[in-house]
Amino acid sequence: MDESRPSSLPDYAWLYGRTRSGRARGPQGARTLLNLLGRPDTAFPSIRVIGTNGKGSTCAMLEAGLISAGIRTGRFTSPHLHDYEERIRVQGRHLDPARTAAFIRWARHHAPDAAFFDLSLALACQAFAQDEVEVAVMEAGVGGASDATQALATVAAVAITNVDLDHVGVLGTTVEAIARDKAGAALAEVPLLTTATGPALEVIRQVALEVGAPLLTPETHPALFGLPRPPALAGSHQRQNAALAAATLRTLGHGSGVDAALEAVHPGRLERLTVDGRTVLVDGAHNPHATRALAAAVPRADVLLFGNLARKDTAATLAPLLAVAPLRVYTAPGDLATPPAELAARYGGEAVNDPATALRRAVTLTPPGGTLLVAGSLYLAGAVRAELGHHN
Repeated sequence: MDESRPSSLPDYAWLYGRTRSGRARGPQGARTLLNLLGRPDTAFPSIRVIGTNGKGSTCAMLEAGLISAGIRTGRFTSPHLHDYEERIRVQGRHLDPARTAAFIRWARHHAPDAAFFDLSLALACQAFAQDEVEVAVMEAGVGGASDATQALATVAAVAITNVDLDHVGVLGTTVEAIARDKAGAALAEVPLLTTATGPALEVIRQVALEVGAPLLTPETHPALFGLPRPPALAGSHQRQNAALAAATLRTLGHGSGVDAALEAVHPGRLERLTVDGRTVLVDGAHNPHATRALAAAVPRADVLLFGNLARKDTAATLAPLLAVAPLRVYTAPGDLATPPAELAARYGGEAVNDPATALRRAVTLTPPGGTLLVAGSLYLAGAVRAELGHHN
């Protein structure tokens, strides 16, 4: 440890360096940490939010709805756009970095080999217990049964947004296999709500029957999922997320919060910014399912600024966006990005590795009054927001 580092400042480098190092995913590591901390996850009921896309937006709406209903609310989400403490919120406020620093000091001594996500989940549960949270909204990282949030001891409801191909190296190579892992979060007598459709819904229905979880869907309970108006978050896909959030609130007896849930905002989700008379639409869509929804919401733009991590299916992720904009700038939202030069050579456009420089170039290419669409990675969304002065 760097002894010159003030003890009040979190050692983020140490925390971010806690990789799984080839270890299998699952709840075991998180459960060990939670036990070491005195099982803080038993102090509050959790709403687990699982799915391929839409988890963050659904969590934002649930948080807003619960707070409006008078419930002291915690929210755990990932990744963050700017600051680590965005991941852990109580009553809509980010965690104090001093608490992150204290937890890291504890973890370096008591759990030096624990994985990053497990540590983050444990810190969230500790904070929620200490702050006497009444309900915690907990976003899964990857999957359901194979996710660290499977360790949570007290679950009030499980909400599955949708299921599509993503994280295929971890969850399976078919929608059905991925759906089975996500549905593995189902618990006997705990409401299982979903807006998933098609083969994924059939798998979820089968798993719910096997474990004895009451399954609630727009088909079985249309009034429960009904919306009095569209949500503030843009895009038709957000109606599905809003319906899931509304149904979950009503199921848990907090239906008075539905109006507030529909007013929730979530940065980096088809967020509209402006620069030099141009509209900049910033979206964190980072897999094919998400970019298909984005292309439906924004069928035409003047310029596309795109960057994607190489571990994603970049070709399939980019494909729905190619017809959206005639001009494209490719960039690298991190060291593990798909090389921009490869994308420019294959699909046409310009390669600018540095995201800030790429943004300036993309703005220059966008005519006054025109639209620039930014997509491919939440990391890129965060970088663009920060560059445009929206660091919050």
